[in-house]
Formats: sequence, C-alpha cells, structure tokens
Amino acid sequence: MSYQPQTYDAVIPPAINSGIVEETKVLVVGAGPIGLAAALDLSLHGIDCILINRDTQLSDGSRAICYAKRPLEILDRLGLGNKMVEKGVSWHVGRVFFKDETEPVYSFDLLPVKDQKMPGMINIQQYYNEEFNIEALNQRDNVDLRWGNEIIAVEDQGENVIANISTEAGTYQIKCQYLIACDGARSTTRTLLDIPFEGETFRDNFLIADVKFKNERPTERHFWFDPPFNPGQSALLHKQPDDVWRIDFQVGRDIDRDEIVKPENITPRIKAMFGDDLEFEYEWISVYAFNCRKVDRMISGRVIFAGDSAHLVSPFGARGANTGFQDQDNLVWKLNLVMRELAPKALLETYNEERLPAAEINILNSTRSTDFITPKSKIASVFRDAVLQLSKRYEFARRFVNSGRLSTPVPYPWSSLNTPDQRPWPGGVEPGTNAIDAPMTENGRDVWLLDSLGWSFKALIFVGSGGLSASDKTALEALRAGPIPFDVVLVGEQSESLDAPFTYLEDIKEIAAARYCAAPGTTYLFRPDQYVAARWDTFDNNKLEQALKRATAN
Repeated sequence: MSYQPQTYDAVIPPAINSGIVEETKVLVVGAGPIGLAAALDLSLHGIDCILINRDTQLSDGSRAICYAKRPLEILDRLGLGNKMVEKGVSWHVGRVFFKDETEPVYSFDLLPVKDQKMPGMINIQQYYNEEFNIEALNQRDNVDLRWGNEIIAVEDQGENVIANISTEAGTYQIKCQYLIACDGARSTTRTLLDIPFEGETFRDNFLIADVKFKNERPTERHFWFDPPFNPGQSALLHKQPDDVWRIDFQVGRDIDRDEIVKPENITPRIKAMFGDDLEFEYEWISVYAFNCRKVDRMISGRVIFAGDSAHLVSPFGARGANTGFQDQDNLVWKLNLVMRELAPKALLETYNEERLPAAEINILNSTRSTDFITPKSKIASVFRDAVLQLSKRYEFARRFVNSGRLSTPVPYPWSSLNTPDQRPWPGGVEPGTNAIDAPMTENGRDVWLLDSLGWSFKALIFVGSGGLSASDKTALEALRAGPIPFDVVLVGEQSESLDAPFTYLEDIKEIAAARYCAAPGTTYLFRPDQYVAARWDTFDNNKLEQALKRATAN
C-alpha cells in the first residue's frame, strides 16, 4: 500500500495488576469509525469516557469507503465534515450497465434536492476517517484512548458495568455507568454477554481489488450486470482519493479463497475490464462473503450496541458504516440527558425503539439488493434480465432495478417522541424525519441551516417581517432558561427588533420556506440529532413546551 496505516503504542494503565478499579462515565469498546465517532460525540457533550481497542493500528485497507450525505452531516457536526469532503471524492450519479452495452440502462441522482452543504456521497478510505477522528480526540481532555486494550469479561451490575480489560502487561478493571459496544461484526462484548446474533449468511463471494492508476473516468458509481469482463456475474467501480479505484468482482460460491486473491489471478480480470495497456499497482486485495444479522435488542441493561456489533448488512448500498453513524448520533444526545438526570431512562429506551426497526429496514433493503444481484433461481434470473432490458426504454421498469439501494436516513414515524401533526400538510418535513439543509444568510454572510440547528433542541420559527411578539419572546426565553438545552432560530427579514437574543436567519432565496412548507408562523421543533419532533402552522408556546417534554420522554 502507498498509505501505511498508522500504528500506536499499547497503553498500559497504572491500574494494571494493582486491584484498583478505574472509573469513568462511559466505556466505549472498539476504535473503528463508529466507536471513534461515539467517543468524540460524548466528549463534545462533556461526558468523560475511555475508548479501548484491541489492536494498535488503523484499518489495513480501504474497507468502508462510501459516506452518504446524512452521515457526512453528522460528522460535520463533530467537526470532521470539511476534512472528509476535501479529501474525499464527491459524487451523486450512479449508472447501471447490462452485458456488453456501453450506454447505461439506468442512471440515478443521489442528490435530487440541490443547494445543500454536504454532497450526496463521497468516497474516502476508512483509514482517513479514523485518522481525522483520532486527531480530534487527541485534542480533547475528557477522552482516554487506549490501544492494545481488549475486553475479556463484562458484568452488568444494575447501577453500573464492570469490564475486565487485558493488555500485554496484565489485566485491570473499569467501572462505568454505561458501556457502548462498537466492536464490530465479531463483537467480543456481544459474545461475552451471550447475546444472539441471528440472520442469514449469503454464499456468494466478492473480490475487492483496490488498484492505483490515473484515469479520467467520471467520478460516478458504475455497476455492471453480466459484463463481458466478468461474464455471468456482476462488477462495481468506485473512484477513491489518491488515484485509487475500488473494483468489486462477484466471483461466485465455490472458490479457492487463497488462489483468487493472488495478483496473477486478478490481473486478467482488470485487463479485460480496462484493456491490456493499463498500468496499475495493487493497493489492497480482499475477498468476502457477507451476512445480514441483528441483535434482538440494541440495549441490554447498561450495555448498548451500535454499528456492526448490533446489525450486519450486505455491502450493496453502503448501509454498514453509514447506519452505524446514525446509531451513535441517535444514542449520544439521549444518553447525555439521561446521565445528567434531565430525562428519565425511558428516553434511552427510545434508542432501541427507533434504531432497531431502522436496522430491520436496512437489512430488508440489503437482502432485496442481494437477491437481485445474485438471483437464486432460473426464474429470478430471467426476471432480473428482463427488468434490465426494459429499463433502457421504459421508466416504469427502472424502479425494479436494484444494484444496491444506496443509504438514506430512515425516518421514525412510529417514534413515541414525535408529536403528531394536527392537520394534513401538503409538504414539508414530517415528525420523525431528519432535517433538510438549505442556504441561509446571517448578518449578511452565507450560512447553512443545519449548522444553525447545532446540538440542542431548537425551535425553528418562520416569522416573516413581523418578528416575535413581546409575549412570545418572553415565553421562549423561559423555555431557554429551563433545564433542557433549548434554543431558538428565527427565519425572517433581518431587523433591529425584540428578537435579538435569538439566532436570526434570512431565507433570501426562499428555499427553506419551500422545503419546510412554511409561511409566517410556521414552527418546527428539532431534536439534538436534527430530527423533527413536531411542527405547527402557527406558533403556540404551550404546544411547543408540551412537545419538548414528549421529545425528552418527560
């Protein structure tokens, strides 16, 4: 590899073999992308945590490379979004090809709603995401990142959790209020607690070849069904930073895994794809089969599962890491309020209520993609080929094409934290749905709406040119002074008015008003994870206060 994964010294805490039990608020197990993001999120909320990782280096290959818009918005709130986008390869167009045809049978746009800060998708090697996150964590004084520390026993004692940790120099114990298990598909934490991880194992194998060469191909996702360079199978092409191209070849069920990863056996496939004159270097080679599995509950007492330790999906659609980022984003604000005794433990239970069905939806989409890409019967194969042939001419057939429904945020219309609409809305953003970004202006400078929503509960009120009444301002200031972190964003014409204590944005292009189906008086309540908790067509402080209580399970 041209990139050498960074290695770290194993951390040997003073408590080794001493009998002393260390204490921390939260113990995070696993320093992959999700564990790192969870630790940074906890830190930024002011929660002390220890993050342990068995290994002492970053990922040894590109691994999870596709980062969708919503996870990028989450990472942006953590301070990593700009670095990710600047280093990554942005794209939003995908094209599907069939057999030897040079024209796509189907194309799609991942960002049909334009004018948003984050792109529809970027490609970037996993180790860069980990590197950026570690740099941010190293600047925090309330996170202790310990390499070469492995969990070997865990006991939930009801009011706290005791974890036994092994190092090269011996063992010690950590006592924490909560343990977040982000230790991946083979989660040691899950195994120690004997938690079932049920689902389906798929028999088809896929070969990843990350190869480095200069090429002027467009930065799009290209997927081939039954191409001449991989007949009877599929192939996928993505561009990554550093002139690295990810190629996924479907290679079937009965393979010799040792032989198929040898460069001399991969090179003919790549030459057949790009031509004999292509000069390239191998960056990383891997072969994989995959599972779709999940736990029955993502919360087990004071042990909480996030990312691959809680659910596994096929790689088609980039639903793995992207789903994990949304897990931790859903979890940490709730954990923060519960640990600060600003909300009951019932709020934490809504993590399971919202994210377990989200995992099930992602598994369903993932399984459907797999069944389309790797049909299991002659009839299924005939159906797939007919759909692909029809898609080039007929739009109705394109909705059946499934080369991996790419990751989109799952809404929570079922959530008990939502306040239902009191009337039908012709549009806008429904309760239980994540916010949509929009370009705004603040004090004459260009800003983004999502940046203004921040980390707390926010009331977004479209006030037009009239501003707020004195009584409405007083009521909102009372909510701001309450125990739940809460603030106000007003959208209207900039003025020297009574509204000065609040953030004031101008919607000069009227994009936000259109996206939120808003007129003067329209009010939205956003949760700290930027999901809509409630909305009304007129401002009513009593309704806002009740919705805030409901959204915190109070």
